[in-house]
Amino acid sequence: MYNIAAFVFGSIVGSFLNVCIYRLPKGRSVIVPGSHCPNCTAPIHWYDNIPILSYIFLGGKARCCKAKISFRYFIVEVLTALVFLIFFSAFGLTPKFFAYIAMVSGLIVATFVDFEIQEIPDEVSIGGLVVGLILSIAFPSILNETTRLNGFLNSILGAFVGGGMIYAMGMLGEFAFKKEAMGGGDVKLLAMIGAFIGWKLTIMTFFLAPVFGSVVGIILKIRHGKDVIPYGPYLSLGAVCAIFFGERIINLLFYGMY
Repeated sequence: MYNIAAFVFGSIVGSFLNVCIYRLPKGRSVIVPGSHCPNCTAPIHWYDNIPILSYIFLGGKARCCKAKISFRYFIVEVLTALVFLIFFSAFGLTPKFFAYIAMVSGLIVATFVDFEIQEIPDEVSIGGLVVGLILSIAFPSILNETTRLNGFLNSILGAFVGGGMIYAMGMLGEFAFKKEAMGGGDVKLLAMIGAFIGWKLTIMTFFLAPVFGSVVGIILKIRHGKDVIPYGPYLSLGAVCAIFFGERIINLLFYGMY
């Protein structure tokens, strides 16, 4: 029953994330006006705005003008619902659950915006950084700390380590290839991630992200000749993997055991 509730709540949040993905790059409010058709601007009634189900029942087309609805809306709602279910199953109703879903919700927005326009909204990265720092003080257990001071120190160190490593990699890449290798949005995004998961898992994220990014980069280079890929999605994926497998990987590498 609780798993179903987590899935449904996640789909509702996913519907809001779709609004953020569409409006933030345009500099528009995510609150007003209410939901409306991006094609003809007609208001969307509540029965056409039910996460996941409305897309299926409408056949992927707007009721008002029959314009095609981007499949991204369906993907984001399903993805967010699954993320909420997975994190709830792993952490239950704990501060970690709420902190992680807040972070991952931001990462979902960053990922889809970065895929579309190769930019990451400051509202996600900087806003998320602030939220992560506040949560580290309110709930230090999120970072496996017992005191508020230690929680905050781990969080802020994670932010500096994350942002600093990406910045340094960008500088080295620019020196080696004589062109921008890493955008400022990626620096801020890993700083935000670091504020939520601390410095150890942030380092793990830093090393996991290129594994995913290189595979996609090679495919895009071969098929389309692309030299530049959005890096935010792979930082996001690396962060999620670090949350679930980071400690095991660290123990295996440094202690030879799980």
